[in-house]
Amino acid sequence: MRLLLSFLLPVSLALPLAAQSPTAHASKKPKSASRSAKPVPLAPLNERERAVQMLNRFTFGARPGELEHIQAMGSQSWFEQQLNPESIPDAALDKRLNDYPTLKMSAPEILNVLPDRAMIQQVAQGKRPMPADPLLAAMYEVQVYKYNQQQEKKTPNAPEPTDAEKEQKKQQDQVTAARIAGDLFALPKNQRMQALAKMPVEDRIAFTTQVAGEQRSILLGEFTPRERELFYGMSANVNAIGQAAQELAQAKVLRTILSERQLQEVMTDFWFNHFNVYIGKDSDQWYTTPYERDVIRKNALGNFKDLLLATATSPAMMVYLDNWLSIGPNSLANGVNPANPNAKKGSKGLNENYGREVMELHTVGVNGGYTQQDVTALSSILTGWGVAVVGQGGPFMFDEKKHEPGAKQWFGMTIPDTAPEDGMQQGVQALSALAMKPATAHFISYLIAQRFVADEPPATVVDAMAKSFLDSQGDIKTVLRTMVESPEFNSRRYFRNKMKTPLEYVASAFRETGTDPVNPGALVNTLRSMGMPQYYALPPTGYYLTADHWMNTGALVDRLNFAQQLTGNKFANQKFDAARLLALGLLSMQPEPPGPRTQAVSLDMSQPLTAKGGPAIALKVLEDTLVGGQVSEQTASLIHQQLAQQPADANPADTLNLLTALVMGSPEFQLR
Repeated sequence: MRLLLSFLLPVSLALPLAAQSPTAHASKKPKSASRSAKPVPLAPLNERERAVQMLNRFTFGARPGELEHIQAMGSQSWFEQQLNPESIPDAALDKRLNDYPTLKMSAPEILNVLPDRAMIQQVAQGKRPMPADPLLAAMYEVQVYKYNQQQEKKTPNAPEPTDAEKEQKKQQDQVTAARIAGDLFALPKNQRMQALAKMPVEDRIAFTTQVAGEQRSILLGEFTPRERELFYGMSANVNAIGQAAQELAQAKVLRTILSERQLQEVMTDFWFNHFNVYIGKDSDQWYTTPYERDVIRKNALGNFKDLLLATATSPAMMVYLDNWLSIGPNSLANGVNPANPNAKKGSKGLNENYGREVMELHTVGVNGGYTQQDVTALSSILTGWGVAVVGQGGPFMFDEKKHEPGAKQWFGMTIPDTAPEDGMQQGVQALSALAMKPATAHFISYLIAQRFVADEPPATVVDAMAKSFLDSQGDIKTVLRTMVESPEFNSRRYFRNKMKTPLEYVASAFRETGTDPVNPGALVNTLRSMGMPQYYALPPTGYYLTADHWMNTGALVDRLNFAQQLTGNKFANQKFDAARLLALGLLSMQPEPPGPRTQAVSLDMSQPLTAKGGPAIALKVLEDTLVGGQVSEQTASLIHQQLAQQPADANPADTLNLLTALVMGSPEFQLR
C-alpha cells in the first residue's frame, strides 16, 4: 500500500488540469459550447485510434482482443450493429440475470414478493390476507413476527434486554443456525427451502440471521434465485423491499461488464441519469425496476419525444417529482363545483416540482427561455397526471377530477381547453411541443456531446447534432450518427480526454482485464464507497459526469486501492489472473520481431524493468491491452520507480500483479 500511495501524488499531478478541479457544478447548466476565435485544424485519428475512440465512448471498456475485432470488422460497421441491439445475442448476460427474479416483474409483483413495512403492517393487523403461496407465506410470517416484536417494545414499560442477555440470545441463535444448516445439508437441494419454511418462525429467524461463512455461501449458492429472495426477506428487518434495489444494482453492474449490447447499456445509463429518479423515495422502491426496463432501456435508442412521454407517464417519475400530489386549484378534487359556485374551495394546490424540472433538466434547459409563469402554467397543465393506488404498485393514471380546467397560456402558446374526458391531451400537447423545441434540440445535443466528446463540447458538433435532432424529429440514432461522423469526434484533440466515473472505472477494470465478475454485490458496495451508489442519486440532476466532480486525491486513493485489491486477489473472493491477461494481450498485439509473441507468457518478472525482457515486455503488453497505447514517459518513469523498490526476492507473480495495478491506477487508464 505504501508503494501505491507514493505513486499517488505524481499520478494526480499527471492528470489533465480540468480533471483535478474540486469544484462540482451546482446544477445541470451547460456552459456555452467551446468556440475558438481562430479555428485550429483538427488532426484526424488513424484507423486504429478511431476504433479505440469507439470503444472508449460506446462501451464500458474494451475486452482483450476487442480492438482488433473492431478494426477487422470496421469501426463504423460495429457502431451500426450496436445501434440495433436486438440483432446482437446476449445469452451469457441473460443467463446471469436469471439470478434476479424482480428484473422481470411488474411493480405490484415486486411489492408482493418483497413487501414493504406498510404491507406487513396491514397483514399483521388483519387488513390484508397472507399470501396463498406457502413459501411466500413463510417469509411473511417472519416479517409479521418481527413487526409484532417491534410493536411490543414500544409499549410503556417494555423491558429492554441487557447487553449480556443480547449476547446470550445471539449465541443461542448461532447454535440453532448451525444445527439447522446441518439438517438442510442432509436434504436434496430442491427440498431445503420447503423444509426451512415449515420450521418455527424463531428458528427461521435464527438461521437466516446467524448462518455464516462457508455454510451460508454454499446454501445460498445452491438455492434457486427465488429461494434466495425468500432467504433475504426472512433475514431482513421489516422492509424486504430493499432487496429489489440490490438486485437492480447488481444487474446494472453485470450489464456494464458482460453485455454484448454495450451501446444500449451506455445509452441506458445516460438516459436514466438524465431522467433520474431516486429509488429510495417511497414507492419508487418498487417502481424503479420497471421504469428502467420499460421506459429507459426500451427507448434509449429510439425517439426523444417517445422517451419524454414515457418518463412523464411513469409512476416512478410521478412519485419522484411529486406530480401525483399536484391538484388543480379550481378542480373538482379541490372542492370546486361548477354547478355550485358558492361551494367552499379546498386548500390543495399545485406541486411545481415536475413542471419545473421537465423544462429545466429534461428538455429546454435552464436557459431555455421559460419563466416562472411558464412553470406554473405547465404544472397546471399536468395536473391529474399521477398514479393509481400508489402504495400497492398501481399504474400511471390520469385523474380528471384533479385536472385544472380551462385553456392555459404557456411558453408563448395557447393550450386549448378540452372535454373533461380528454384533459390529459393538454399535457401530451405541451410535452410534445417541448420535445421538438430548438432549445431542447440544443440542450440534449450538448449533454450527449458532453458525455461522448468533451466536458466542454465544441459548438460546431453541438450545432450539427441539434440540426439533426430537429430534422429527424428527435431520432436518437440520427443524432449519434451525426456526432460520430463529425471531425471533432474523430480528432486527436478529443481523444482520450474524458475522465471515467466510478462506474466506468470499475466496469472497465473488469472488462479490460477479461475478469468475470463473480461477486456483483461487492462491486455495488465499491461504487457506494466511491460516491456513486447506483439508483441512489438524490437530486433530479442525477450524477454529474464531468471530470471536475470525480477527480481528486481521495478518488484516486479509492481507485488505486481497488486496483491493488483486485489484482492481488484480495477483493471479495474475486479471482484475478494477471498471467492470463498477459497471454491474451500478447496474442492480440501486433507481431514485433524478434521471436514469436507467445514467448513472453513465461517472462522472467524478476528482471529489472530496464531489461529487454521481463517486466519491460509485460508493461508494453499491459499498456496496449488496458490503455490502447503507451502511457506517458512520466507515468512509465513512476512505474519504473515503484518496481525498483520491490525486494530482490519478490515473487514474480506479485510483481506482475503490482505492475497491472499500477497501469490501472495510471492517469491513462482513468481516461476514456
